[in-house]
Amino acid sequence: MTDATAAVSSPVKTGTTVSELAFLVQVSRPGLWSTTALFYLMPLGHADLLHSRIFWAGLFYVLFPLGLVLYGVNDIVDAEGDRFNPRKGTFLFGSLGASEQLSALRWKIVVAQIPFLVVFYFLLGVPIFWWLGALVLAVWVYNGRPFAWKGRPPFDVVAQASYLLVFVLSSWLNHVPQLPRATFLLGALFAMHSHVFGEVMDIAPDRLSGRRTTATYVGVVGAKFLIAALLCVESVLVYGSFRDALIAGFLAVGAVWFVFDALVFWKNHAYTPAQMRMFMWAWNAASLAGIYWNWAHATLTNSHRLAG
Repeated sequence: MTDATAAVSSPVKTGTTVSELAFLVQVSRPGLWSTTALFYLMPLGHADLLHSRIFWAGLFYVLFPLGLVLYGVNDIVDAEGDRFNPRKGTFLFGSLGASEQLSALRWKIVVAQIPFLVVFYFLLGVPIFWWLGALVLAVWVYNGRPFAWKGRPPFDVVAQASYLLVFVLSSWLNHVPQLPRATFLLGALFAMHSHVFGEVMDIAPDRLSGRRTTATYVGVVGAKFLIAALLCVESVLVYGSFRDALIAGFLAVGAVWFVFDALVFWKNHAYTPAQMRMFMWAWNAASLAGIYWNWAHATLTNSHRLAG
């Protein structure tokens, strides 16, 4: 284990409006905003919605208030273990709040939801409460007892399918058809392999804190092979269902990369913090490229089929 990995991180300073806002932004995981935006934009394809206030309100909601729910509860539950995580306390990888910040975070998460849920109720009616119920259930099953799937492999990975709720909300708000079932399956697998990669980067602090994850259970090499296997399935799914050779090829290249990572490059060695930052920036670049490709070609949506 490297010294950087073993070092205990420091919480964000408290006491000013700027520092509290910075903390909340960190909680929402800006390093994952491009991926969340990719999910939100996926159902829209070629649709010209940039002048729609509802479109922008929905996009802001999934990036910030929804991010507070998904990651804020996680930060509260993982507070002790996060002290050992050198990635925490940054805008790229998430917050590391002081005890008083985490205590106040509970009500701030709730307050941030209220105005959007009121607006969404007037736009969508009762279905928004079904959506909210599914969200609360997913967060509870993942973080809370008696389930606490986050510490029960492989359910910690399976639970990532809850990100598909972003697909559903986007289609409802922007009045476009729900995505094909194959795209839902792809989104679930994508969220799962993304989560396992995060677990690989966190494996040292997770072991220090005693947290059980799929990565700590199968080891670094095993987790990388799992990522490669998921990427292979995604590649076959994309080509078989949508005949998009570019996306399928990109996913296949990713699978090959993780095989070489496991056998040749890093093997079971930990990534350095600098390498983690490089991977995260590359991840964001790939997500932005995916957003453009989806807008230009709408391969994984049914909007191009409707247009035909």
